Amino acid sequence: MKSNNKSQESQITSNKSIVTKSESKKEAKTILIKSVGYPFNFPLMEGHPLEISDKELFEHYVKEQWLGLEVKKGSYLFDQKIFPDYGFKILEIQPNNSVVGENTSIELLAEKNNSKNIQHISSDLTLDDIIGQEYAKNKCKIIMKYLEDPEKFGQWAPKNVLFYGVPGTGKTMLAKSLANELKVPLYLVKATTLIGNHVGDGAQQIHDLFEMAQKTTPSVIFIDEIDAIALHRKFQSLRGDVSEVVNALLTEMDGINENKGVVTIAATNNPEQLDFAIRSRFEDEFEFKIPEKKERILMIEKFIETMPYEVMLSSKNLAEMSKGMSGRDIKEKLLKSALHRALYEDEEKIRLRHFEYALKSYKSQNNPPKHMFG
Repeated sequence: MKSNNKSQESQITSNKSIVTKSESKKEAKTILIKSVGYPFNFPLMEGHPLEISDKELFEHYVKEQWLGLEVKKGSYLFDQKIFPDYGFKILEIQPNNSVVGENTSIELLAEKNNSKNIQHISSDLTLDDIIGQEYAKNKCKIIMKYLEDPEKFGQWAPKNVLFYGVPGTGKTMLAKSLANELKVPLYLVKATTLIGNHVGDGAQQIHDLFEMAQKTTPSVIFIDEIDAIALHRKFQSLRGDVSEVVNALLTEMDGINENKGVVTIAATNNPEQLDFAIRSRFEDEFEFKIPEKKERILMIEKFIETMPYEVMLSSKNLAEMSKGMSGRDIKEKLLKSALHRALYEDEEKIRLRHFEYALKSYKSQNNPPKHMFG
């Protein structure tokens, strides 16, 4: 008995710089942790990440050690039994600054999920940072209301939403700002990465994605370029054999496994080319439009504030030049291209000819000569 008490005291002491014993804080609902290994190099452990054979048993094992500890996102926890001082980083916790309790769900991020395919995105963007797209921003208020109180909505929850519009109009930015405003996790995956090298790879990634999001609810899933897997069947030669990925996605979107507190947002440039089976699962579609002149002026003024050289044209003149361009193209194809041209000419001011050069390059890229098509 004394040995057990001594072990608990040792654990609290080991974590005192990171976590503290507390009885006044709320109990954590969910904690997502990632194994980060030892603070020192042990040759025997190199190349051998921690593998969990029984999730329930692992959860019981770590909870016994960390029960009553006050924890927060970004802090570290350490094993004191089988692998003394083996570290785990807290990726997500709901709510933050809470206490590990009897009912806390502790999930270890599997190595297969810790890949470039599924990205846990952190952002400091807000809705105010997005200029224009008022329709889409207003529609997002529905999602925000739901994620603030998932229990209240029940079967009326907005689960699946489609963002569509030309590239560079702010679809990913809005998803990032939405998650940041609510302080909820955002999991981003490009649909092109779901087409694996082996049968079942894509379906497993879909399952892992939704499982991860469910463990850290409320949360947002953002699937970019969904047309890579969800093209209409008449484009079969382009989309290839992605039926297992599509079926897995349909299963998750249909809510076979109840994803309470999870909103799935998909983005596409070509909504009319989507397979009807997929498109019909989206309860709502938000259109993203090319910015109008007054919106372009505001964007340009904001961009110019951070440019390293003086711009010799007014924002109104640049807004006229950029008619028909997306926000991203204004920044990358017009402003940045003009800046680079000025640097190439050893100029310290960005002048009209630099913007004209950038605009000419942009038009040639977006309007190739007819003979290129035979």
